[in-house]
Amino acid sequence: MNANPFHWSFRAQCLLAFFACVGLLAFALYEQLHVGLVPCPLCIFQRIAFTVTGLVFLVAGLHAPRRTSGQRAYALLAFIAALGGVGIAARHVWIQHLPPDQVPACGPGLDYLRELLPLSGVIRTVLTGSGECAKVDWTLFGMSMAEWGLVWFVLLALWALRLLLRKRWRLAF
Repeated sequence: MNANPFHWSFRAQCLLAFFACVGLLAFALYEQLHVGLVPCPLCIFQRIAFTVTGLVFLVAGLHAPRRTSGQRAYALLAFIAALGGVGIAARHVWIQHLPPDQVPACGPGLDYLRELLPLSGVIRTVLTGSGECAKVDWTLFGMSMAEWGLVWFVLLALWALRLLLRKRWRLAF
């Protein structure tokens, strides 16, 4: 197998992206369960977006359609899932960079919201953000976990876009 992942098969490239999502989710769970970082509602939504993106890549990798149209369909679904993650992570980063006097007040927990509101109301409330989402408990190289999530979602979206346009880019790589 070629050492350059850009030259790998569609299946191998999808499985690589799936394992990246698994690694990111495993790290988040490690930080939660062993370090004690409690995820805010936007962190939980980012985990859901990583899960959905990873599952699309997994199904694409296991199915590995031979036709370009099937490969493009999976790549488009992965791209859309990763873009959803970009939106959630970008919102989280924006809330973290608000001046302290503009940070929304802390709201009720996600479990309480699920009991009280329909799913659309829960999503709307969480994406509005709360004070707990503005708090930065963890950094690596000066970037918060939300900022790293944004970086990874952008990378996954670009990877899916590359798979989507793979035949056209074959000459470029």
